[in-house]
Amino acid sequence: MAKKKIESDDFIQPLGDIDKIIHEPARLMIMSYLYVVESADFIFLRNQTGLTDGNLSSHLSKLESAGYVDIEKRFKGKKPQTLLKLSREGREAFELYRKKMEQVLGGLSQK
Repeated sequence: MAKKKIESDDFIQPLGDIDKIIHEPARLMIMSYLYVVESADFIFLRNQTGLTDGNLSSHLSKLESAGYVDIEKRFKGKKPQTLLKLSREGREAFELYRKKMEQVLGGLSQK
């Protein structure tokens, strides 16, 4: 039984190293969408995630503060537009996050 516990600890241990900024569900969803596109505007991301304007803005601010997301505000004609994309650091952090989660989930065995 002690051996089972050690094996369990071995694959759960990487969870302590998981990037908590990315791991939060709303931010994980944002990062996932931005990972597969070159850039997206705020409206598109809001519609895809189902988050409110305020909630999306709050999470984007945290991701921008971490250096994971670049935010560009501009005008398209007379309308303001906010463009979002993963920074190089954000893309690298997301790839590392994916690898760590694959390691953790790959260590699970079905009984």
